[in-house]
Amino acid sequence: MPDTTPTPPLRPQVPAADQTLRILSFLARQRGPVPARTVATGLGIPRSSVYHLLATLQEHQFVVHLPEEQRWGLGIAAFELAGGYSRQEPLARLGRPVLADLVDRAGESAHLAVMHGRDVLYIVEERAPRRPALVTDVGVRLPSHLTATGRAMLAALPREQVRALFPDAAAFADRTGRGPRRPGELRELLREVRERGYAVEDGEVTLGMRSIGVVVRDHAGWPAAAIALTWPADADDAEHDLRVAADTAARELERRIGRVRSG
Repeated sequence: MPDTTPTPPLRPQVPAADQTLRILSFLARQRGPVPARTVATGLGIPRSSVYHLLATLQEHQFVVHLPEEQRWGLGIAAFELAGGYSRQEPLARLGRPVLADLVDRAGESAHLAVMHGRDVLYIVEERAPRRPALVTDVGVRLPSHLTATGRAMLAALPREQVRALFPDAAAFADRTGRGPRRPGELRELLREVRERGYAVEDGEVTLGMRSIGVVVRDHAGWPAAAIALTWPADADDAEHDLRVAADTAARELERRIGRVRSG
């Protein structure tokens, strides 16, 4: 008779690598930075090992430490990995027909972006007929705190994570002399985004152009991307209709990537 004894699970040949990946996966599932003891308890890893591994990950910017709160969260390098995954997964293919339909309905240019460190990375652009060329070509990176797409995604991140990405004034890039330049200014701007339910940008990227951005959340409620519409700033009465159109497109893309809304 054949041997039906269950095969024991293989032990990882490189325990440190296994623990490092488990730590990153654990942090990715949290709503914000957590204490090291939470990581150790949640994963069953000795606290001393957790501290050593977190220190190494911090050196390579995969995690950040918030000393005032004694908490750890994902760093810029981890966001860059997420951006790389977004470029390779079906998000762009799923989003392209949604944006094409959005441009047909709104008559303005649209783009889809993901977070990439402190920047946004544009993965789809649909240009409306007879509209000016924009800087948001596919593959372009722009500072997230200046763009409507970036602000929409930052407002959906835990506040601690935003603070880790923008700890001081040195983290703030500038293009046109407009936009937040300090953490406190960014916090106030993102508070307004949360209250409105969408983000706006007026000349911070290109003078004379405005944008509306709406976040696209994944199945876990995490900001997977954002959709934006851009139009000439002199069309002041366009904001409401364009916001409704962008929100409808964002909800459709959420449905396509597998998010199920209750109610």
